[in-house]
Amino acid sequence: MRRRQLLTVSVLSPFAAMLASGGPARAAAAAQTFGFSADGSNFLLDGRPFQIRSGEMHPARIPVQYWRHRIQMARAMGLNTIAIYVMWNHVEERPGVFDFTTDRRDIAGFVRLCQAEGMYVLLRPGPYVCAEWDLGGLPPYLLRNPNIRLRVRTAADPHYMAAVARYVNALAAQVRPLMVADGGPILMVQVENEYGSYGTDVTYLEELRRLWLDAGIAGPFYTEDGLGYVQANRTVVAGGAIALSGGDAAAIAAARRSFPAVPAMSGELYSGWLTHWGDGGFAGSNTDISSQLQGLMAGNLSFNIYMVHGGTNFGYSAGANAADNGSGYQPDITSYDYGAPITEQGRPARLYPTYREIIGTALGAPLPAVPAPIPTIVRTGGQAVLPAPYASLWDNLPAALPPAQTVNPQPMEMYGQNSGFILYRRVLPGYTGGRLEVRSVRDYATVFLDGVYQGGMSRSNLAPSYTGPLGVTVQDAPLPLKTSASGSPTLDILVEGMGRTNYGQALVDRKGILERVSLLDAGALTGTLTGWQTHLLPVDEAFVAGLRPVVGDSSRPGIFFKATVNLTQTGDTYLDMSRWTKGVVWVNGRNLGRYWKVGPQQRLYCPAPWLRVGANEIVVFDLHQVQAQPIPFEATLSGQAGATRHSVVNRASGKALDVPGWSRDTGVQLIQWSPNGGANQVWLMAGAAGGVTTMTSVHSQLLADVEGASTADGARVIQWTAHGGGNQQWRVVAVSTDFVKLVNVRSGRVLGVADRATTDGAAVVQQSDTGDPSQHWRLTPA
Repeated sequence: MRRRQLLTVSVLSPFAAMLASGGPARAAAAAQTFGFSADGSNFLLDGRPFQIRSGEMHPARIPVQYWRHRIQMARAMGLNTIAIYVMWNHVEERPGVFDFTTDRRDIAGFVRLCQAEGMYVLLRPGPYVCAEWDLGGLPPYLLRNPNIRLRVRTAADPHYMAAVARYVNALAAQVRPLMVADGGPILMVQVENEYGSYGTDVTYLEELRRLWLDAGIAGPFYTEDGLGYVQANRTVVAGGAIALSGGDAAAIAAARRSFPAVPAMSGELYSGWLTHWGDGGFAGSNTDISSQLQGLMAGNLSFNIYMVHGGTNFGYSAGANAADNGSGYQPDITSYDYGAPITEQGRPARLYPTYREIIGTALGAPLPAVPAPIPTIVRTGGQAVLPAPYASLWDNLPAALPPAQTVNPQPMEMYGQNSGFILYRRVLPGYTGGRLEVRSVRDYATVFLDGVYQGGMSRSNLAPSYTGPLGVTVQDAPLPLKTSASGSPTLDILVEGMGRTNYGQALVDRKGILERVSLLDAGALTGTLTGWQTHLLPVDEAFVAGLRPVVGDSSRPGIFFKATVNLTQTGDTYLDMSRWTKGVVWVNGRNLGRYWKVGPQQRLYCPAPWLRVGANEIVVFDLHQVQAQPIPFEATLSGQAGATRHSVVNRASGKALDVPGWSRDTGVQLIQWSPNGGANQVWLMAGAAGGVTTMTSVHSQLLADVEGASTADGARVIQWTAHGGGNQQWRVVAVSTDFVKLVNVRSGRVLGVADRATTDGAAVVQQSDTGDPSQHWRLTPA
């Protein structure tokens, strides 16, 4: 393989690659024409056939300071186009109030940066985008209308389409000068998204197309759908192209047969997949699109890799899945790494060099150098951060809503709140015990009587190992309440709204309590409870900044913890929240997103630009914990609670498995070296006493990996970014009381020392199992 050659790193400083749109931009390019050949066989740029080699990334999921770096990473992989979703609810949080300038909302700036880096753009503005983003990008304010219908034409719901028209006009003003016909990089604009899986009303799509035309965007346009849906429902727009979800060369050919003279491309070639809270692992980590990519390149067919770089669902932006009736709710994790070829923190993932080689070989031309990785910082062990209780939610409640608005519990959208938490409070005169029934909790609640924790309620179905210790019921099951010494205790139901459904028929997904609250088996109190006191708790950056530092009852869950950490240098890092239960983290006022012990994600990405040299403030809000726990800073997304540290010493040579030169670079081959106690000889192992483990270098935070997922005898063992592949997993098999062999899960070969060498610096490889002592290792706790 030409892996090392293809991963040549640019000699430019990594910080030069982090310039954002505020930097100098390339002069506007000359106007170009983009369209389709008469028979639909080709996309045409200035009249010549043009292959769109696109990779998807979303500005809203990437720190502004890293936009340029991520675009450069995609270009270095051989791509010539960036596809972007515009999340409507990210640029219009309140009706008629648009923000295209602050933070990650500068869509025009991102598009100009693509052009400055020599890349074209596919614009995917929705209004609905799916994207594992809250409500599929639609603004929650729409849900304040109790009769709202989403994704329908004006005749079906004029309120929805009036809001869409306002959005289209506002966005069109931003991107109109950036269309390729005006010298910009935007080749095409997508109309809606995967509509064929939701509806069949093509007049709705045509009305959207007309809105863009009336706003001065002349196209070309295209639609995105699965092959079966577009064939069955004919959900295309006049004169537009077809993009296929999951499309490969065969799907493109089938679409062309169904729609003669209409150009088609692979619109979402899935490099991985989404992950929900509670999943057994990171979905998509073993996905390999090499064969599909080879077929597309061989046929000179256009494609868009979804995702080339996933990024992060910062704040409360993550979406969810549910059945069409709203059951089976599964909220998405904070990381949107997706298993993409460029990791969440912008590093080459396992298959990045493979895809780069496929594209580069097909093009027959040199590709740009891969940008240098962003530096990382690690603080573990005694350097881990330990917050202290700072403020209690209960001592920071805003004023309650007027009683006339809260006779019955209402979801937060009805009061104009988009996200966060909402508290429902009621006194229970004559209470003697009973069971609490809530129909329906959206999505997670903690319940208190006179400030004493009673248990929780979850819309999601959770494992007993989580629900049992915390007393959490699931899916509207009643919650037993304890008796109270007070004859009229105060009932508090604190509800967290998690991600709104972003796919399917259950998009109208309001947050809070949707229907009624009842007491069962409670004597005279049995029945539906009315007359609530409601407190809106957006728990956003402004709320956290305004907290009063008061903790009146340190035993009552609902505490904000705070720590100050002083840094002499900044770098990307991950906050390991595996010792905490469920909540949200802010760093220097920025919301990193949600954490949850149910996993699989235990670490939250904190980009270097959000840190500063000197004092940094970390705030943690946990729904359950009253005792703070350490928060290590780690270098990568993956990590398992309960993993243990070991030195790995070869039986024949007595030398330790070692990262040479204390390197933190991916692709460096592991060696053996005389034991010295250094962190580059210490390996974090999960389940090392038996079964399957990964081996993570404590120094570099990279995993022991069989290069290129090879199954060949003698393949190099390197360190590489975690991706969940079998070539990073090792089965621990005892060969004696003191020694084990480490069998690679993918190849079935064992970890050994090349040529049975006993010298310092000898290479570590995988080998056929011969039983030689050079293939046996002692695992010693470190």
